[in-house]
Amino acid sequence: MHSLSPAVELLIRTVAQNVVMPRFRNLRAEDISEKASDDLVTIADRESEEQLCDGLLSLLPEAGLIGEEACAADPALLARVGQGLTWIIDPIDGTGNFATGNPPFAIMVALADGTRTEAGWIYDPLNNRMCHAADGKGAYINGERVQARTTGQSLPVAGLTTLLLAPDERARLNARAEGRMTIAAIPRCAGEQYPRIVLGENDLAVYERTLPWDHAPGALFLEEAGGRAARTDGTPYQVGDLRRGLLAAASPAMWDKAAAILYGDTD
Repeated sequence: MHSLSPAVELLIRTVAQNVVMPRFRNLRAEDISEKASDDLVTIADRESEEQLCDGLLSLLPEAGLIGEEACAADPALLARVGQGLTWIIDPIDGTGNFATGNPPFAIMVALADGTRTEAGWIYDPLNNRMCHAADGKGAYINGERVQARTTGQSLPVAGLTTLLLAPDERARLNARAEGRMTIAAIPRCAGEQYPRIVLGENDLAVYERTLPWDHAPGALFLEEAGGRAARTDGTPYQVGDLRRGLLAAASPAMWDKAAAILYGDTD
């Protein structure tokens, strides 16, 4: 595992215990605001990001910091993603769930060097599940190495995140999947969706928006577990590439099967 992992995991667990969980189902109306349509932020997001940034900077002072809430306040910061050694932080992934008092939600952190993700952490504080991966060193849940597995169902079980697609594109994707995939309810939390694929609960997921804090930790975790996360045209996912569209699957063979169904030349 990555040499910084014990310290990063301790920091994440501490922030979850001291900042995030005390606010869960304990938010006032004034603690929640809307950054954009259907995109909430809470006081817990802001406090979590502040403490994570302070802690990560103390662990690796030479690294830059890219946090979701900082980028919401100053979108120009996104241009720094993919340049140099950088911590990428999602202080609460699944804020919409968190704000309404529902699971799932997660804290997500990645360490990137240029466009390559070196390490990633996904923590589910409700279930005390820490997912971690390091480039070339495997994927782990609570310290135990894991290997991605498919559901074994006759039809691939798919989480299709189509909320941001244009209506005609959403209809096209759903039509292609109909009868050839079992559509699973999406958790609206990438920090839950990626583990679902690794743990054999879903076979694949499709994402339209690919912001780095949502996908750098999860894509690495999935790939290190033996799955595949790539652009819909087959090109690798890289930090700093802000193109839309990402297909994640429990194995390279499942990725190929899903891509043929959803994006192939013929129906």
